[in-house]
Amino acid sequence: MLAAAQRLRRSSDFAAAVRSGRRAGRGTVVVHLLLDEPAQAPEARAGFVVSKAVGNAVVRNQVRRRLRHLVRSRLSDLPAGTSLVVRALPAAASASSDTLGTDLDAALTAARSSRRRR
Repeated sequence: MLAAAQRLRRSSDFAAAVRSGRRAGRGTVVVHLLLDEPAQAPEARAGFVVSKAVGNAVVRNQVRRRLRHLVRSRLSDLPAGTSLVVRALPAAASASSDTLGTDLDAALTAARSSRRRR
């Protein structure tokens, strides 16, 4: 479980991260990363989106729990004030924890790197 200070709770926080943050996707997850000022929040915060396309309620909750466990250890690597939204894709339901972790790491690395504009 994430601490209360580490969770995104308001829909406006989710919307800000999705609209203004950097997006990077891999096979099982899409990551939206918004680097804010540390004055907004003293530590990095995370939220999860797992739609009905992933599966029934039991499967969605399992995926959410697995993602929450993986993100908990990675939040300390993010700067203070960062908002992270992890959206699970349908492939996440049948993916192993190793695959989810690898995809999450790759997506976070891609979202953190500065990319050139075309």
